[in-house]
Amino acid sequence: MKVVLAGDIAAAEWQVWRAALAAAMPEAALLTPDEARRAPGDVLAAVVANPPPGGLAPFHGLRLIQSLWAGVDRLLADTTLPPGVPIARMVDPAMSAAMAETALWATLALHRGFFAYQRRQRAGEWRQHRQRRAEDVPVLVLGRGEMGGAVAERLRPHGYPVTTWGRDSGPLPPLLAAHEVVINLLPLTDTTRGLLDARFFAAMRAQSALVNLGRGGHVVDADLLAALDAGHLRHAVLDVFHVEPLPAAHRFWTHPSVKMLPHAAALTDHRSASAVVAANLRALRDGKPIAHLIDRGRGY
Repeated sequence: MKVVLAGDIAAAEWQVWRAALAAAMPEAALLTPDEARRAPGDVLAAVVANPPPGGLAPFHGLRLIQSLWAGVDRLLADTTLPPGVPIARMVDPAMSAAMAETALWATLALHRGFFAYQRRQRAGEWRQHRQRRAEDVPVLVLGRGEMGGAVAERLRPHGYPVTTWGRDSGPLPPLLAAHEVVINLLPLTDTTRGLLDARFFAAMRAQSALVNLGRGGHVVDADLLAALDAGHLRHAVLDVFHVEPLPAAHRFWTHPSVKMLPHAAALTDHRSASAVVAANLRALRDGKPIAHLIDRGRGY
């Protein structure tokens, strides 16, 4: 089976991926886009990481597009994507576990006021604040997929009351008002883009906190900054942004109530993800069901 590897990844990183994929499926012929274009009709699958627009158009024989990333919003934005070709997103247990770890860290830090202690350290201030119990910190997880489920299951044993919300779960504002920490793990679609706006933040409980581990496009930055500046929101932990790397002049860099990660909440693990890819490629070869196919119409 001929497989093209295409995407916005540095050459050295592709070498790591190529080695991991070759170890997971040595019978596959893994090709660069230049190599694959010599016989484009023979390429049956594409393993991609946000390929450039039009990058897959030459491969008219594709029967599967397998993403290395969990999110496929940038992939679906390519209007030249071959129509009708199934697309599978990355669902890797190791990535879900890493996301749950980050969510737990953020929730613990917000619950116990560790970010406030960090500010006091910088100011040379020795002062304790009241220590609360986890059962007094209700958490709302936006997203009921693999990531959202993994986060909820990681938080509950630590004593946090956790509610999950999806698009079919009913009204969101009452839940926002009832929870202290809101963790966003929704997919980015036309219906969720800009969902976290002024109305969303106004509906959140006073002195609550946002943890955005979904996509930068979910958040209206100016509205989030306004809610933080007004003191309505206590803190925001942000892993994803509209433009990455985040421009140096952006206020998130210096805002005292913002903690940032460089899109590092859950990096793809080469070994486990390659096993997921190999399983889908073998399923394609053997005529078996492909796992984790997306619905193009829904955007995830």
